[in-house]
Order: sequence, then structure tokens, then C-alpha cells
Amino acid sequence: MLIDDDADDQEIFCQALESVDQSINCSFANDGVEALEKLNADEAFIPHYIFIDMNMPRMNGRQCLGEIKKIDRLKNVELYMYSTAADPKTIAETKEMGAKEFIVKPSNFNDLTKKLTEIFNDHSPGNNMNG
Repeated sequence: MLIDDDADDQEIFCQALESVDQSINCSFANDGVEALEKLNADEAFIPHYIFIDMNMPRMNGRQCLGEIKKIDRLKNVELYMYSTAADPKTIAETKEMGAKEFIVKPSNFNDLTKKLTEIFNDHSPGNNMNG
């Protein structure tokens, strides 16, 4: 799941995912409020990974991360912060809050594909990420 208010970033992210593994399904939310609505509306929906943009309207990435961490059934989901820039303090804070990693949005498609490949190679989608 990608939570990002930028439609272009959503499209690029989806294309990169498809180039990494066509069997991966990606769902989107345009901001933290919409993401929480989607996650709370369907108790069976447990993404393997959630990527959260830092700068969004209505609820920023840090707030969204905090709210997702409160949802018990998502406690084993890997959460990644995903933003154009970050200072060391923000990176440290989000990791303390439970983000697995802070990813600075790559400047080109190939770098994004490479980063996603690294993430998914750590835990292949076939693994039981819910247990």
C-alpha cells in the first residue's frame, strides 16, 4: 500500500512495482485519513508493506504512522516512510515510532526499482508476513 497525495508518484511507484514483480498488487490512498478509512473498513485487508509519504494534506506521514501503529492487526506489517527529503532528526523519530526504514524518493525510475527490489528480496511476497 502506498499512501501519497501525488498522483504522479503513485503512478511511478506502481510501474516500478510491476517491473519488480507483476504478481504484486498495490493499493493507494491519497492521504493518511483515506488510508485509515481503507484500513479500518476491511479487517481482512492486511498489506505486506505500507509506504507513507511524509508531506500530505489532512494528516502528515508522521501522524499516519502513529495511527497505523495503533491498529493491532497491522502490528507485523512493514512500514516505510517515503519522502523527497529528510533530515536525520525526522528519520530517527520515524524509526523510533516503528518505521522500518526511511526512503528518500529516488530521482529516477531505475533507482526506485532497485530500492523496491532490495526491500522485496528481504521478504519475498510469498512469505507469511501476517504471522
